[in-house]
Amino acid sequence: MLVFESALRTFTENVFLAMGCSSDHARLATDVLVRAEMRGIDSHGVARLTGYVRLWEKGRINARPQIKVVHEAATTATVDGDAGLGLIVAPFAMQVAIEKAEKYGSGWVSVRNSNHFGIAGYHALMAVEKDMIGFAMTNASPLVSPTFSSERLLGTNPMCYAFPAGKYPPVIVDMATSAAANGKLEIAQRLGKQVPEGWIQDKEGKPVTDPHALKSGGALLPLGSDREHGSHKGFGLSATVDILSAVLSGANYGPWVPPFVAFLEPPDDPVGAGIGHFLGAMRVDGFRPVEEFKNHMDNWIERFKSSKPIDAAQRVVIPGEPEVGAEIDRKVNGIPLLDAVTKDLNDLADKFGITKL
Repeated sequence: MLVFESALRTFTENVFLAMGCSSDHARLATDVLVRAEMRGIDSHGVARLTGYVRLWEKGRINARPQIKVVHEAATTATVDGDAGLGLIVAPFAMQVAIEKAEKYGSGWVSVRNSNHFGIAGYHALMAVEKDMIGFAMTNASPLVSPTFSSERLLGTNPMCYAFPAGKYPPVIVDMATSAAANGKLEIAQRLGKQVPEGWIQDKEGKPVTDPHALKSGGALLPLGSDREHGSHKGFGLSATVDILSAVLSGANYGPWVPPFVAFLEPPDDPVGAGIGHFLGAMRVDGFRPVEEFKNHMDNWIERFKSSKPIDAAQRVVIPGEPEVGAEIDRKVNGIPLLDAVTKDLNDLADKFGITKL
């Protein structure tokens, strides 16, 4: 099904309003999800909406959170999200980081007691709009085994770095620290397809291509897939996200992070509150004049784009470039939704008594 941005925004906002969110929060949460769809990151768009509703029904998401700063120094802060939607909590925290950066040159905020925050790129781009470099990362449900282990101890733990440019779109490095994001498995499950080898292992630690393997005790693999291909580096990156997001803030970390799926209960021995994020902003003019930096970013982009290709049919892709292309296309042609996602959304419409897509 193809749906246009305005219709998807109206539908999604109505769902959040039906959950009891304020109009401002419903609008913001909708913007995070629809921007993911527009940028072609379907795994973190409206396909997640039913998951948020189930967590809200279980009492694990607070639709009316009182988000606040609970610890603070000049350039740093800790934010408590009051079990709110991460889609709301993370922008609040990034705004705190931006305000500190405006005053001191940089701002760093660690977050506890939150939930899934959508695409990391959304939050990092808030800093780019202020001529700053943005950072956003979050820990997540334990689905990933560290190198040499069969236990699920870490999340897909994405990290994002966003850099403003001049005549070109920002350079946005937004990636999971696992070999693949869990949302990619969910898409493969809906399509009835296998996944590439190196994404997942079974409960014995053997590589498999079945996207349902997690349900039988399997685990996602760190970026690099195995030791010979650098999985210890993916493990290290994931550990960094976990520590900055949760050990630093007082959120749950490692295997204690609550699951995103509502049918699984959180651990009964939590080490913190909710899940954690880490967000940061650095003023470019704290290092060199903004226009000078942007001119050199443009030069950097042009040099990499002009590099000699291995195959004439495939040139170097700048981080963030595919998402820009997707946004241009989807503004004109609409957003493609899988049939399974459309059904889930229309089931929500029936539940809440709102207009279907």
